[in-house]
Amino acid sequence: MNTGHDTITTPVTADMLRGFLDVEATAHGLLPHRLPARARRQIPDDQLAVAEAQPSGVRLAFRTRATTIELDTLPTKRVYRGFPAPADGVYDLLVDGRLTAQATVADGNVRTITDMLTQSSELSEGPAGTARFTDLPAGDKDVEIWLPHTEITELIALRTDAPVELAPDSGRRVWLHHGSSISHGSNAAHPTAIWPALAAAQGQVELVNMGFGGSALLDPFTARAMRDTAADLISVKLGINVVNSDVMRLRAFTPAVHGFLDTIREGHPTTPLLVVSAILCPVQEDTPGPLAPDFDGGTLRFKATGDPAERAAGRLTLNVIRDELARIVHQRAADDPNLHYLDGRNLYGEKDYAEFPLPDEVHPDPAGHRRIGENFARLAFGDGAPFAARTD
Repeated sequence: MNTGHDTITTPVTADMLRGFLDVEATAHGLLPHRLPARARRQIPDDQLAVAEAQPSGVRLAFRTRATTIELDTLPTKRVYRGFPAPADGVYDLLVDGRLTAQATVADGNVRTITDMLTQSSELSEGPAGTARFTDLPAGDKDVEIWLPHTEITELIALRTDAPVELAPDSGRRVWLHHGSSISHGSNAAHPTAIWPALAAAQGQVELVNMGFGGSALLDPFTARAMRDTAADLISVKLGINVVNSDVMRLRAFTPAVHGFLDTIREGHPTTPLLVVSAILCPVQEDTPGPLAPDFDGGTLRFKATGDPAERAAGRLTLNVIRDELARIVHQRAADDPNLHYLDGRNLYGEKDYAEFPLPDEVHPDPAGHRRIGENFARLAFGDGAPFAARTD
């Protein structure tokens, strides 16, 4: 870690963070979480435990005249045995809302996934490191540092060459979003390029991202966390994980959706609430899960392993789920005028798939994230849309 002269060290505290639900004091510093402690105690698997601790959408926000900024962190990186290690996670630094600089931290812990199906893993500990940003614009400015969306990141210290003060309240509406790995940001190039961040920037809202890789499964503790989180706008993107994990049948899915929405409504009875179904995913449109990795040709892809004939017995596919979500929302909207439905294929459909194919048959590439973000901003935040800014 750099400990250069003429710098001011500022402890990282919770009031410097945005986009988080909880923080944990560790031996090294502060660890942001995207689920509260009560919910974390109920997590049933390592996949969600890791995903909620990866700070997708979490950022430091402060005001400063500094032209050099250093952030000491201890990342925990994730690699899959037998595959090349991914690139180091990116830290995006925004000045007055514009992406101005990027950095990485090469050091840190490494969690090696030894079995993709069970998510069993081994942890190798490593040293902390520093994300360093130099030659920033002079003068007073609002700075945000968005943390790597797929690396658990313990925050140790912030160093600057000028004093730091807390950023003023932006005055923007808070958008609380829940979804799967696509909302989490899988395959996005950097943290402000995940589709929810792109949509939030266009919609001029503050994002709280509860997109959890592999874990948009209608968990009651997730609904309770959303119920208890302050928000002006709420969306839930449902379907892909329920199908590809094959965790329930239609009989269980329908009341689970009702229960999830009921819980959110306990804390947000009139908040605009948008239910979004899955984007196009050809391998799961009419074939039930579970999904399995396919290494044919040396490239990781996914394939559905269920039998389409079993849809009649309640096995779930994306088309089955879309129809049911539309029906549920239509039924509930008779008594809940602030509840809305958006077919995910309007965010990414057949034409988008032809232009930007899913590299592994499930997750969009960076161009796909841009397309989804643009379409969501138009369909959710545009004039007359569910999240349009009120003019009265």
